[in-house]
Amino acid sequence: MASRAETAIPIEALTVTRKAVATIAVVGNPNAGKSSVFNRLTGMRQKTANYPGVTVERRTGRATFGRLPLDLIDLPGTYSLTPNSTDELIAVNVLFGRVPGTPRPDAILAVIDATRLYQGLYLLQQLAELGLPMAVALTMSDAAERAGLKIDVQRLSERLGGVAVYPVVATTGRGFGALREALAKLVETPPPGPVNAWQELRSTAERLEERFARSGAKLHRAEIERLLVDEAGAGEGGAPPLADHLRAELAAARAALFGGEPPLAAEARRRYAWIRDTLAEVQSASSPLASRTAQLVDWINRPWPSTALFVLAMFIVFQAVFAWATYFQDWIDVGMSNLGTVVAGALPEGMLSSFLVDGVIAGVGSVIVFLPQILILFLFIIVMEDTGYLARAAFLVDRAMRTVGLSGQSVIPLLSSFACAVPSIMATRVIPQRRDRIATILAAPFMTCSARLPVYALLIAAFVPSRQVGVVNLQGLVLFGLYALGIAGGIGTALLLRRSALRGENPTFILTLPEFRVPNVRTVLMKLLDRVRVFLRRAGTVIFTVAVIVWALAYFPRSEEVEQRRLEETAAAEATLEGEALEAALTDIENRAAADHLAQSWLGRAGQFVAPAFAPLGWDWRVSAAVIAGFPAREVVVAVLGTIYAVGDEADEQSLASRLRAATWPDGSPVFTLPMVLGLLVFYAWCLQCAATLAVIRRETNSWRWPLFAWAYMTTLGYTGAMLIYQIGS
Repeated sequence: MASRAETAIPIEALTVTRKAVATIAVVGNPNAGKSSVFNRLTGMRQKTANYPGVTVERRTGRATFGRLPLDLIDLPGTYSLTPNSTDELIAVNVLFGRVPGTPRPDAILAVIDATRLYQGLYLLQQLAELGLPMAVALTMSDAAERAGLKIDVQRLSERLGGVAVYPVVATTGRGFGALREALAKLVETPPPGPVNAWQELRSTAERLEERFARSGAKLHRAEIERLLVDEAGAGEGGAPPLADHLRAELAAARAALFGGEPPLAAEARRRYAWIRDTLAEVQSASSPLASRTAQLVDWINRPWPSTALFVLAMFIVFQAVFAWATYFQDWIDVGMSNLGTVVAGALPEGMLSSFLVDGVIAGVGSVIVFLPQILILFLFIIVMEDTGYLARAAFLVDRAMRTVGLSGQSVIPLLSSFACAVPSIMATRVIPQRRDRIATILAAPFMTCSARLPVYALLIAAFVPSRQVGVVNLQGLVLFGLYALGIAGGIGTALLLRRSALRGENPTFILTLPEFRVPNVRTVLMKLLDRVRVFLRRAGTVIFTVAVIVWALAYFPRSEEVEQRRLEETAAAEATLEGEALEAALTDIENRAAADHLAQSWLGRAGQFVAPAFAPLGWDWRVSAAVIAGFPAREVVVAVLGTIYAVGDEADEQSLASRLRAATWPDGSPVFTLPMVLGLLVFYAWCLQCAATLAVIRRETNSWRWPLFAWAYMTTLGYTGAMLIYQIGS
């Protein structure tokens, strides 16, 4: 019964309505199980936003412990209080109360991996010096037991100045009952006593704290320790500016304390000496023979097996994203089409019907149809992260990615771009360095996403001969070439940016490979739900808005002359024809009327206005209008071409292809020549036509500069490539 009580989630943790009385920061190393602990403690009472001015996520949750409502902040993972990335900098600044809109926490819950205690102790001793009440959740205690590790939690608590330590297992909930009871009393618990990892540093910081306070500079002793040790990073860390005489006093104290030794190296030497002494007292290990699981993990970590496993994993991921999602997407597509048919049948033909069917329902459908791909892709990423495999995959391809100035952490986002650039750009949050993250974000839209495939399929089937070149099909070869062209554009862009606007040192990629572990189903589902919620809120609203705007531009203004001509031709056909001939004639009349309405609509007029700019590419006004309509979302291009060329929404690709082949200029020459089509394909391979992608780039970079640059750069590249191919080929 005790075990069940620990595993169950208290009902009060899910029904909190009162204002929180205190805030607890959840801090820990990356891959230490911090998010699993946070999710189990807060349940569904979570909010996700971004910290002001940066793209780092701010996750908060509220729960009641005992009868005390508390807010928990899930801080980004960090190895120490000396930040090396934007994520770590945010964690440090929150702990010191330097982030606007985020109060300094009242207490700390440190999450440490029991299987890697030596790594967590470096951070623990620094956290214990912050002067805040603290408790330690020792995660993966079951894995430590299986590995033969024994940890004396009482002695560990004493070495940390009296901090209470609670062994927990996030997957089963073991130990969480005692942890919840401790959190209910944590705010009133006295801060830990001195750790004495380096008494000279502590004494110097205390002396400076008093002198700074007399000069009006209120800095905590732990902040002064950071300034003494990490002078170079202090300016980026948001520490309050110091007067010249205080900076001089700080420099003098640093010189006396460290002499000629690098401060960071001196601190690491002292702290690791304390860690070795602590481990000798609190941790003991039996020496059983390696288990079969350990042998399997050791074999997987070798170069050839790990490479084969990575290729297999990526094959499964993209097979799932492209193949498994298709069935669900078809169901969604059919469902939205049926809904549109029902609404169209229930309303009289006119503006309201068109708005609801072509604007609202089609707009919502264009968002939801991406959802299966989003779910499957993020499910695999979350599972790989939760099992510890994602770190291994990133490490494996690090050397290859380094040749273009990126690291192994960029490979998963770039590969996932072949499904959709929106989730891949969101997945760049795993990249710690801002330069590498932006370079990956700007390379991602070049990868051939699923929205390009209908355009490729239409143009290749219509204008590339279906014949064999040896054992290779020519149409398949062109499609492969377009994929390769997108990859080349993305890699070349990343290389160009890393050697110009994003110039800097090659990204450092240091990580401790986490142990393989069984994923926590509850944590996986909660993370997946959070990703879906973010996608629908941030990207879906943009796609919906753009779809409605495109509908309005294509619908207005309506021409009375075109409508009168449609009615007269319909009456004449009904008077002279019957049966299938009448049905075909009425369909042709409706299609031509739709094309005439579109030609004089705002979208059609825009196409005719910009046609001279696209004339060097061999495009007429109809192609120009379709391309303009496709800038918000390129997947609408085929439908727009169908309407422009009087095929209608019900037409299949074959009938549209025949109309495209028959399209001519006023002098009778064909519009769609082979050079023009190849140029158009290159344009779509390189041009950024996706409002959702631009919106997500804006969201992830926290600036309009990068999405505008990406749009202008890729449009210029696509335009130039299409023009060169058309002019040279013609």
